[in-house]
Parts: sequence; structure tokens; C-alpha cells
Amino acid sequence: MSRLLYQGVEGVADLSESLKTGSLILDPCPLIPDEDPKLREECGVMAVYGHPEAARQVYLGLYALQHRGQESAGIASANGQNLSNIKGMGLVSEIFTENVLSKLPGELSIGHTRYSTTGDSALLNAQPIRVDSTKGLIAIAHNGNLVNLGTLRAKLERAGAYFQTTSDSEIIVQLIAHSKAGSLVDAIADSLGQVEGAFSIVMMTRDRIFAARDPRGFRPLSMGRIRNADGPDTIVFASETCAFDLLRAEYERDVMPGELVMVSADGVTSRQYASGFQQTSCVFEQVYFARPDSRIYGRWVQESRDQMGRQLARESGVPADVVVPVPDSGVTAALGYAEEAKLPFRFGLIRNHYVGRTFIEPEQKVRDFGVKLKLNPVRNLLEGKRVILIDDSIIRGTTSRKIVRMVRGAGAKEVHLRISCPPTISPCFYGVDTPSKRDLIAANKSVEEIRQFIEADTLAYLSLDGLLKCCDDGPHGIHGTDYCTACYTGVYPTQWVDVDEILPAQTDRYEVQLKLTEVN
Repeated sequence: MSRLLYQGVEGVADLSESLKTGSLILDPCPLIPDEDPKLREECGVMAVYGHPEAARQVYLGLYALQHRGQESAGIASANGQNLSNIKGMGLVSEIFTENVLSKLPGELSIGHTRYSTTGDSALLNAQPIRVDSTKGLIAIAHNGNLVNLGTLRAKLERAGAYFQTTSDSEIIVQLIAHSKAGSLVDAIADSLGQVEGAFSIVMMTRDRIFAARDPRGFRPLSMGRIRNADGPDTIVFASETCAFDLLRAEYERDVMPGELVMVSADGVTSRQYASGFQQTSCVFEQVYFARPDSRIYGRWVQESRDQMGRQLARESGVPADVVVPVPDSGVTAALGYAEEAKLPFRFGLIRNHYVGRTFIEPEQKVRDFGVKLKLNPVRNLLEGKRVILIDDSIIRGTTSRKIVRMVRGAGAKEVHLRISCPPTISPCFYGVDTPSKRDLIAANKSVEEIRQFIEADTLAYLSLDGLLKCCDDGPHGIHGTDYCTACYTGVYPTQWVDVDEILPAQTDRYEVQLKLTEVN
């Protein structure tokens, strides 16, 4: 039984009980201790227009986007008259059973899978967020972070806005609701022009789907098409094109920075609500976030990561016997490195893919338990070898040290760590969960000091110029200068915002008037 938030058709029984304020977490088991987690993306979004089982198509798309957020998920659907919304804490497969999907009828739907960066980890902040406003019933799913949310929220509250959540995503809907523009499309365009920061969003009313990206194009959002022989094509939007493959949808194009796309019974229309901004798309999508089989900003991620590995070998090659990736994020770069260096590639570390979000730690404390639970060395591939370890990043450094120790403990003669991006020296304010600067090892130590800390024989990072060269798509695609590299340089494309301004808000300030239901 999963605890779900159901917002459905008025008058239809839903076996609800009052929702109490405070965080609602599915699993009471303690989290696996993880002193040095990977950087995590805030979420993935999905939308489908013109399919008889739109919610089921979104459900499949969210499966493909699950890597972008494992904290909560939600789907909203509409059939022209009613708009229903179901969301819960946990994985897509834990929330959306056959019985749950049956409560989401209609030919248009949006979905969201979330890892929180702004707003509490609680059911009330799960998305899509549904608001009944003067502009009608609107549901929104948002990927990114707004950096001027404090100012906007205070302004809206003075104007009488009532917030149901502590998520910055609801600010966009409230701006739409309070806009003086005559039409809904104008109200959306007016509202998006007021927010600062990163957002790729999908929205829906009872009969229309909207998709938009911020003027700088921080986060990805692509449009695809399912061709139907016996009727109008189905239009789909997703954070990554890997979601299209599962639906047999053809990639058509990216939603452009500053573009608002509307899909209705009249077809697909587009307007540019903002222009004149330098594109600064997140380069870490290419480095780590996106799946290798996705096309991000029009460029295949697999190709970028392969080139990163090759460039890393050219920049910092070292005599060795074997190239070993830190799974799974280091695999593609390691393949490129091995081919360029003409060294054998081996899976010398095996990842346990069945470690969930929670685990009961044994009473007997095991040194480096969290890493040992997730990774195990293959001794016969490592013993007596000079090993080049390839990973995508070092954040705090504690996990890297444990992995180096693990490989050395398996008998490796030398351990050389190579990182397929530059040192991460600054936090991100655009939808990435990043530690504060004081916790980023590269912001406080030199490369040599980091090498000593992680106990590797040598350590080298990919240069910034090398990274941008690897992610450049030539004269007809995204250029190296079109990426945001603030996490590597400390130079932000928007006004700098202190990290305290985007920490989770207090939930007890807001009364929640929603309903909770239990669904098999």
C-alpha cells in the first residue's frame, strides 16, 4: 500500500483522509550512510497530447527518466472536462499500479519524477502541482530552480496568493493566476518573463498542453511525435529523448530557450516569449546527469562522454595495464580513454544494482560499508596491475578515497584516478543538488592535496577547454560557449544568489487543504 495524494473529480468518492502537515516519507528504514553522494538532478518532466491512454504513456516515459529523481513521482491527466492528479513518495513503479492509472483518464497528460533541491522532501511538494485559479485549472511539472523565488513569493502573498506548497514551482502557477493578461497564453508568457533561473516546464489545462524553457536554456526539454496512421499525431515532450524510444516516438526538435509551445486541438503553435540572452545550458547534463542514450541540446550524450575519455587520455596519459570505470557513470568515458590509450578496458568494479534508497545497516559496523555495499572489486582483474580508474567527478572526496582503497586492497600495484570533467569548485543554483563551497574538496584543496587525500598514485582532471571541445556539436549544433560552467569556474550567468536563499522552506507555515488516499 502506497500513500498517495489524489486530486480528482469533485463528487467522486476517493476514500480520503485529511493530510497532516509535515514530511511524508514512505520507508521508515534508515538511509544508507553516504558521505559523498553524486551530484543529483532535481527532476525529469514528461507530457503527452493526443493519445487515448496518455497517462500510461507518461508512466512509461517516467520509467525512462527515473534516474533524474527517485524521491517522488506524479502524473496528471485530463479529458477535456476534468483534470485529475495523483502523486506519491517513492519510485514510479511503487506508485503507479494498474488501479492507480485507471484513475487518470484522458488524452492528455503530464508527469514528473523528483529529487528535491528547493522545497521540503514531502508529499505536498511532489509534482505535478495543481492549482484552481481565475485562469482555470492548471497543473505544472518543473525541472530546475528559480533564483528570485523569495522576492516573487513575498510579492504574490501581498497580492493575496495562497500557496499550497513550499516548492518554487508553484510560484509560476501563481504568477499565471495573478497575471492581468487577457488570455491564458499571454498570462503564461508574461509570468515566465518574470522568473529568473532555470526551468524546463510542462503545463496542462483541461484541454491544452504547454511546454517552455527558460531564456538561457539551462535544462533540457525535447519535443517528439508518435505518428498515427488513423488520426492526428501524438505530441510528446520529455527532459530526455530516451523517454521517446520507449514510446516509439520520433525526436523532432528541442524546445528552444525562451520558447513557449502550445498543443491543442488546433495543432502545435509556438511563440518566443523572451530573446537576447546568451545560451548557458548545463554542461553537467553531458558529463553525468543524462542517460548515454539520450540526445541533449541536440547532441548525443554517448558521443560527448566518449570524447571526454579520449581527451582525458591525450591530456593526462600514464603507463598502465588496464582501464577500469567506476560504474555506472564512468563507463563511457573509460571506453573512450581505453581506445585512445590503446589499453585493455575491464569491469574491475562490479556494481550492485539492487541497492534501494534504504537499507538496514548491520549492528556490527563495517568500514566503508556504504561503498562496499554498492561496489565490489574483481580481484583477478586488478591484482598486480597498474590500474587507471575513470570517474565523472569528485565532490567531497570521501567516496573516491574508499574506492581507491578498495582497488588497492584487491591487489592493484598502482592506482591512477582520472576524472572526465574539471574540478567542481562552486555550488549550482540552477536545479542541481550541490554541497556548499566549504564541502567541495576542489574548492579548498589543490589537485595534489586531493591526490594525497584520496591516496591515489596520480590524479588528473579533464581541462575545461577540453571538456567544452568534447561537448561542441560543430557549426550546426550547440557550441562550447553555449554551456554553463559555473560549477567549474564560479562565474554565474545570472545574478549570484546565496545558498541560504534556496534552502528548504518551513512547511508548517502553510496549511495544506488537500486529500490523501490509499490505493492498492
